[in-house]
Amino acid sequence: MRPVLAVGLGEILWDVLPSGRMLGGAPANFAYHVNALGGAGVPVSRVGDDDLGREALSLLVRKGLNIDAVSVDPDHATGTVDARVDESGVATYVFPDDVAWDFLVTDESGLALAARADAVCFGTLAQRSPVSRETIRHFLARAQGALKVYDINLRQDFYTPEIIAGSLDLADVLKINDDELRTVSSLFGLPSDERGALRALMERHSLRLAVLTRGGAGSLILSPDGESDLPGRKVAVADTIGAGDSFTAALVVGYLAGRSLDEINGFAARVAAYVCARPGGMPDMLEEFVV
Repeated sequence: MRPVLAVGLGEILWDVLPSGRMLGGAPANFAYHVNALGGAGVPVSRVGDDDLGREALSLLVRKGLNIDAVSVDPDHATGTVDARVDESGVATYVFPDDVAWDFLVTDESGLALAARADAVCFGTLAQRSPVSRETIRHFLARAQGALKVYDINLRQDFYTPEIIAGSLDLADVLKINDDELRTVSSLFGLPSDERGALRALMERHSLRLAVLTRGGAGSLILSPDGESDLPGRKVAVADTIGAGDSFTAALVVGYLAGRSLDEINGFAARVAAYVCARPGGMPDMLEEFVV
């Protein structure tokens, strides 16, 4: 059986930390973790024709990723983000505007990739620009047979109710954290309890799964006819960069392997805890996690 082909669609950027810079961006992290878990993760993104862009492409290759769908922009710089990590290891981000991934385009080979994909993960941040938003939606339209995962990833003020609702309409799975759920509940007048808010979103947007991560307080997966609610696990946190993306990757790999909700939830939580305990968004993966 061939590996799961899963696309991370959106931004590639450098997280600039006090300790140095690390390659990231939620879609790139997702693609890396799918690959590390035994699938075939492919990033679809854009970097600048500059030293940071060339370094990003070189690092992705060293990490074992196919970069054929990462285009090079001659006019805009490779994306960076000022990432600040507090004493608990929790990261916050400040994003410059008008960088290469704001001008994401795909050619016919990229659209052919969409048609072959088993899963596509996309978020909100890369849709802040009309160019990338249109490209993402065109790609999703071509990915007819794929599981479409909306890992919402709200950042700064780079979202609107219209972008969120439109993305939910295109998705099969919503992955959201507890802070983001409070924001979305306020925007859309959802019930105040977690399950009520998630069930409302599932019904409004015909979702197969709604997935809530609560950091150290565990994770909840809802389907139309079931749920899995698991407690958190204690871990010495290095930083939280990439942990949510690794959870999403493990979720997709487990779901497409036909695992139960509890098996998917437990597997994703173990992978995310492992990533939390290591610096950066793309640490080497343990062999025991490979599906």
